[in-house]
Amino acid sequence: MHHSPIVRRPTRKIRVGSVYVGGDAPITVQTMTNTETCDVAATVAQINRCVNAGADIVRVSVPTMQAAEAFGQIRKQVDVPLVADIHFDHRIALAVADYGADCLRINPGNIGNEDKVREVVAAARHHGISMRIGVNAGSLEKDLQVKYGEPTGEALLESAMRHIDILDRLNFHEFKVSVKASNVFLTLDAYRLLSQQIDNPLHLGVTEAGVFRSGTVKSAIALGGLLLEGIGDTLRVSLAAEPEDEVKIGFDILKSLNIRSNGINFIACPSCSRQEFDVIRVMNALEERLEDIRTPMDVSVIGCKVNGPGEAKEADIGVVGASPRSLVYMNGEKSHLIDTNQLVNEIEAMVRAKVDALEKAKEKEIIRAK
Repeated sequence: MHHSPIVRRPTRKIRVGSVYVGGDAPITVQTMTNTETCDVAATVAQINRCVNAGADIVRVSVPTMQAAEAFGQIRKQVDVPLVADIHFDHRIALAVADYGADCLRINPGNIGNEDKVREVVAAARHHGISMRIGVNAGSLEKDLQVKYGEPTGEALLESAMRHIDILDRLNFHEFKVSVKASNVFLTLDAYRLLSQQIDNPLHLGVTEAGVFRSGTVKSAIALGGLLLEGIGDTLRVSLAAEPEDEVKIGFDILKSLNIRSNGINFIACPSCSRQEFDVIRVMNALEERLEDIRTPMDVSVIGCKVNGPGEAKEADIGVVGASPRSLVYMNGEKSHLIDTNQLVNEIEAMVRAKVDALEKAKEKEIIRAK
């Protein structure tokens, strides 16, 4: 994987369970369950699918005390850090703090009067858990809607600073902040403004981004633009899709910027009449078969010899299409020929063999370090 030239803005490091966010910690990928929280079995199953996809942190909505009790059961059955999403009722926040939440997603301004906020902060401090302030363009305070006329970056900033000020007065600093909107430009404006005001970690996201394809594009533009500027410490791609898809897209965004990898980075040609095999079919099959791989690796699969050798030399494993046999490059060097009719099986076998070798080498390094 190539080095990323991006320089992240300095931020405070906080902890969400076993995962650190901000500072020099890797940029983390989050998602949120969409099951009924009181359906413990379904929620646990979905969380485990998200973890298998690579999720670092999972958020669970807790709208009622019954959901809080279910959250406690869920907490016992999964290992990933859990964020409890809470609005309006501070008693729910107190309950999930006792049940083992790793982070409370609240807006101090809508949780009740300052005494109630103080109770929640005291519980968070007692349990050693963090918070996330989440500001959304669609739920701005009424006076800010009147003041600005419409959601703007300045309006989102002012809303965020109100909530931040409450926690600052209570001398609580273990929190991250998001200022989400469904509009790309509004999202960019809000995060840029906020990043100049605070050193807390920022949680990136485009809220209500849309269905899979359009939401992915919108999120990639907004989140990618901010990450390029060094803004952002954790992210969620919000899609009207399965949560595990959000995780995969989140890592694809990080992977495209050489920030963080979570498995195979495929380089593949769009295919044309020069192709010596069905590139699209092969790549779809490989992506599905190798979804379980978490070891970072560049794999180049090009349908002909025009651009194939150049791409293959830059990859860990590269295949240059030809018929009846295709040329394989390993670590930038020509290696051997494989049967073009068996490309999927051959490439999968090579990737898994290389993963095994890399993992064994890593284990040896750990043993030597001890």
